Amino acid sequence: MTSKTRSRTPVRRRLTALAVLPLLALAAACGSGDDSAGGAGKSDAIASVPETTTASPSTRNDTAPSTRPAGKSAFYDAQMDYVRCMRVKGGYKDFPDPKLSGHLDWGKVEEISSRPGQMEAAKGGRNGVCVDELQKVMLAEPERDQQKDYESMLAHATCMRDNGVSRFTNPTMSGGNAQPGGDPNPASPTIDHTSPVYKQAREACATKLLDGLDGMQ
Repeated sequence: MTSKTRSRTPVRRRLTALAVLPLLALAAACGSGDDSAGGAGKSDAIASVPETTTASPSTRNDTAPSTRPAGKSAFYDAQMDYVRCMRVKGGYKDFPDPKLSGHLDWGKVEEISSRPGQMEAAKGGRNGVCVDELQKVMLAEPERDQQKDYESMLAHATCMRDNGVSRFTNPTMSGGNAQPGGDPNPASPTIDHTSPVYKQAREACATKLLDGLDGMQ
């Protein structure tokens, strides 16, 4: 399975990706909104890229749902193990169940991790207590169509800029893998993820992202 790195979003969303970067490299692998007029992103033209696929991350819940989605068993089960861990060991009793697709509802995860002292909800729990389960989730996630992911993130990045987040960068392709866009400097964020402009843009552009990408940029 090809490893892949995911770029980071706000303190709540993309934090997960950054927290597991070492794991992504070994195993398989939150943008934000700013209202200041900053450098625009790369060209919006979609380049012709090989349709290579790889696995990507996600997460799951404590009280198991009544039924298990058919065709997604390994991924969904891994997510459920992760969610249970986050609820029991991680201390996040309201950590959300995964969607039927097996992917986490990142809106809910971000809401939890944005609370004072609960940032770890987006990165494997306090002291990384559930990192092993998170790594298993990443290994179990079905392969994705990288070209489609790229196009989805590009449409989302364009939408974010059109809605006032001028510094939101485009995604890129590296080694056949789609790399999320977002904050031009993730290590020292320049986009205010708490601003009204950013929040409104995120809401307006949410539908641009394919399932499983909502926590990626």
